[in-house]
Amino acid sequence: MESTYFRKGFGLKSEVQTDLRTYHSGLVDRIRENGYELTEGGITFKLAREFGFCYGVDRAVEYAYQARTRFPDRTIYLLGEIIHNPHVNRRLEEMDIAILESGESGTFDSSVIRPEDVVIIPAFGVTVQSFEELRDIGCVLVDTTCGSVLNVWKRVQLYAREGFTALVHGKYFHEETKATVSQVTRHQGGKYIIVRDMRESEIVCDFIENNGDVTRLQEHFAHQWSEGFDPATDLAKIGVANQTTMLAGESLAIAARFKLALERRYGPENLGNHFRSFDTICSATQDRQDAVLKLIEEPLDAMLVIGGYNSSNTNHLAKICSQKTATYHIEDAVCIDPEAGRIRHKPMGAKGEVEVGHWLDGVRTMGVTAGASTPNNKIGEAIERVLMTVG
Repeated sequence: MESTYFRKGFGLKSEVQTDLRTYHSGLVDRIRENGYELTEGGITFKLAREFGFCYGVDRAVEYAYQARTRFPDRTIYLLGEIIHNPHVNRRLEEMDIAILESGESGTFDSSVIRPEDVVIIPAFGVTVQSFEELRDIGCVLVDTTCGSVLNVWKRVQLYAREGFTALVHGKYFHEETKATVSQVTRHQGGKYIIVRDMRESEIVCDFIENNGDVTRLQEHFAHQWSEGFDPATDLAKIGVANQTTMLAGESLAIAARFKLALERRYGPENLGNHFRSFDTICSATQDRQDAVLKLIEEPLDAMLVIGGYNSSNTNHLAKICSQKTATYHIEDAVCIDPEAGRIRHKPMGAKGEVEVGHWLDGVRTMGVTAGASTPNNKIGEAIERVLMTVG
C-alpha cells in the first residue's frame, strides 16, 4: 500500500537544487565572505551574522518543490502560506500549487480536496481538527511543520495531560499559535489562554493575585482562550509556552511575571503545584535576535530589515532595531525606488506602509538583516537597489 504521509521529503534533493538556486545571491555570499561587510557607493553595509532562511524554512520550501517534482500531474494544495514571504508563496502558485486560506479558527475548507490530491502542511503546522480531516480524506500529506514548533506542541500537550492550563505568549490570530493551542484538545479537559504582551499578562496576573474582575477578562480574552474557560479554576495551574518567533526577552519576562503572581496567590512553598515554564523560542529566532542586538551596538546611520509584514520574527527584528537607530522594514526589494530616491516601508507600530524620500541622506553606514522567511536573493536585490539609488 502506498504511503500517504511524508515528513522527510521524497529523496529528490538533487533534482530540485537547480530550481532552489533562484533563492541564492552571489552578492550576499560575497558580503559574508568579506567579514559580513561591503563598502560601495559611499555606504558601508554591515550584515548581521545570522539572517534570512533558517533550517525549518529552508526544509519547508525544499519539500514543496520536491512534492511538485514527485507528483507532476496531481492537484497540490498548500494549507495557507508555506512561510510568511510573498515572493516564495507567489513562486509556489506559479508552480500550480493552490493556496487554501484558513478561517478564523485556523481550520480549512477541505471539501475541495480529493483522496488523489496532495496537500502540503506549512512550517507553522495546522490545527488538530484540520490534520484529522485530511487523514480521513486519505490524500497524500507532505508535512513540513518545523521541528521547533513540534517541540512546543509536546510541551502544551504535557501541560494538558498534567492538568495545567497552557498559557501561550503569542498572537492569537497567527497560524502557529492556532495550531499550538489546538494541541490541548488531544487531552480531555485541556485548557489554554493566549497573551500577546506584558500588558495583557498584567490583566491576567491581576485576576490571579487579587481575585479580580471576571467580566474584564471575558471581554478581553473571549477569542484568546479555550471554550468553556473558567478563570476561577483554570488559572490556578499554569504552564507557560510561546509562539516560537516572539521576542525572547519578552517571553522570559512574561513567564517571570506569572511565576510571581502564582507565588503571591499560593505561597512559594506551593509554587511547584501551580506553575511550570519552558522556553520554547526556537534557536534560529534567538540567533537572529542576538545577532541584530550585537550589530546595533555599532554606530549605524540606518537599519534595513527585509521580510514579510506578516512575519512575526521579522517584525520583532524591526522592533529591536528601531529602538536604536532609523529602521526601514521592507517586504521586498521593490519597495526601494532608485530612480525617485524613495522607499516604501512599514514603520514600527504602523498598520501599513508609508513612502518617504531622501531616506539615504547622511547614511554612510547601514546595517542589514532579514527574517527567517526571507531568501538571500531578496536581501541581495535590496542592497543592489540601495546602491542604484546612491549611484
